[in-house]
Amino acid sequence: MAQRILVILGHPALNSLCAGMATAYAEGAQAAGAEVRRLDLGSLHFDPLLHAGHYGEQPLEPDLLAAQADIAWAEHLVWVYPIWWGAMPALLKGFIDRVLLPGYAFKYRPGSSLWDKLLAGRSAELLVTMDSPPWYFRWVSRMPGHHQMKKTILEFCGIRPAKVHSFGPVRTADAKRLQAWVARARALGARHGGRTPATVAAS
Repeated sequence: MAQRILVILGHPALNSLCAGMATAYAEGAQAAGAEVRRLDLGSLHFDPLLHAGHYGEQPLEPDLLAAQADIAWAEHLVWVYPIWWGAMPALLKGFIDRVLLPGYAFKYRPGSSLWDKLLAGRSAELLVTMDSPPWYFRWVSRMPGHHQMKKTILEFCGIRPAKVHSFGPVRTADAKRLQAWVARARALGARHGGRTPATVAAS
């Protein structure tokens, strides 16, 4: 059985480095035999603001309903986005606020501080670009964006393991280095796309 992979581009620009890496990952995975779907958040039509107190009262736009169906379909979620101000872009955060809702991504247990992780059984990869050197983001900034996405969002909903690949610094990278990062994304896609659900579960 082929892996079902959903590639989510969290950068608003379709001509960005992140967009090129998302395309390369998807192509690598497809060439390796995976079924691949893709979401370009900058092309979706939705209100990124979750209005206070409107859980269940703020209707999901058609694009968000389709996104929920794609996430439910996928076995492996690939998030490609930049670090801005230490964390993900507002567009990606708004998408998460609107899509990973109670009853869909998680469910609190009555009378308990515990919760059910409704998206368990899925894994994730984060391809994250940044202008800071990755070592600086790790040791000096303490990786706030990585912890937010991996620990407090994905693992909270049961999506694990979530492996992070950091690429930077983008600001000073020459064309050869940028091309190497795109090639790395393609190789990551081929590596995961060639895995079967059974081998993923055993890893």
